[in-house]
Amino acid sequence: MPIVRNKKIEVLFSAEQIAQRTHELAEEIALSDLKDILVISVLKGSFVFAADLIRAFHKAGLAPEVEFISISSYGSGTEAGEIQLLQDIKTEVSGRDVILIDDILESGNTMQFTRNLMLERGASKVAIITLLDKSIRRKAKIEADYVGFECPDKFVVGYGMDVGHAFRELPFVGIVTGDA
Repeated sequence: MPIVRNKKIEVLFSAEQIAQRTHELAEEIALSDLKDILVISVLKGSFVFAADLIRAFHKAGLAPEVEFISISSYGSGTEAGEIQLLQDIKTEVSGRDVILIDDILESGNTMQFTRNLMLERGASKVAIITLLDKSIRRKAKIEADYVGFECPDKFVVGYGMDVGHAFRELPFVGIVTGDA
């Protein structure tokens, strides 16, 4: 069990498992009917997964345009659960196929908001790809089109995901189990 910052972390999905699944997802998307693809990475948690997936897209023969959006369900001076657009994309989505990349699909509220926003702006299709799907926590009626792994009902860190801004750098997804 790795020890990071004096914490024991149980590896849930190894770097090798994530790399393999990322390449499989890219191949699945390359075989789909999506065209004129605009990839939008939902910040902050998805940045590592998005970078690896976009490189895998290249190997699969895809050359999507890439954008970043920052959405928060909590903000200074707002009530918990209110969705806030912190950083918008600059690219026109009208008539395009959009792929939203996220680290974890949990309640679904943020992803539902983001998907609806792209559809309102005229996207032809909006596909959702998530590294982890924690469907047991779902509140919104939304599902990912492409899923890396089903996630148990545990708080996970690593591979871009954090707790208190820590552990994003880990090359695997893990569960903090206690102090070292």
